[in-house]
Amino acid sequence: MSMDDLAFHFVCTLDEAKSMVDKRKKFWVSNCNCREHRGPCKRSRMDVCLQFAAHTAAGGHGRHAATLEEINLIFEEAREKHLVPRPFRNKSRKGIDGICFCCDDCCSYFVSSNETCDKGKLIEQTDREVCIDCGVCAGVCHFGARVADEALKVDREKCYGCGVCVDACAMKAITMVPRNQL
Repeated sequence: MSMDDLAFHFVCTLDEAKSMVDKRKKFWVSNCNCREHRGPCKRSRMDVCLQFAAHTAAGGHGRHAATLEEINLIFEEAREKHLVPRPFRNKSRKGIDGICFCCDDCCSYFVSSNETCDKGKLIEQTDREVCIDCGVCAGVCHFGARVADEALKVDREKCYGCGVCVDACAMKAITMVPRNQL
């Protein structure tokens, strides 16, 4: 895949996003552009747009320098509210300028069919011997990859690799594995 084929955003797990943060020393935070345009989000606060450069394509207001402690609070909220980390690339698609923390309430990607996003490096793997078909993971999957009827159904083609289901599973039946090892 060439750099021109890459979407502006891609999906990753919170742990992968945290490793991106760990490699940086300076941070900026602004309001989420989607939340500003669609109105208050029912799931999380507005100022969750993390940026690694002084100037990025992020369009939200209220941009300010942030401490690592503030960034860690965003990560805590993302884990608690089941937000999907969607890093965004710079214009050349060769570097990462920041991370959006998105949900299915107001974020353009989930509510607009015109938005594109690349799948992450990881994909879910559910241990059916451990899974009790409770359906909690299906309730937090923003991509529709997990559906709870009488028994859990997983459509791995729809899995973007965010890992939100892993955090939601009390049985620890879900892990993330490299997508390229399927």
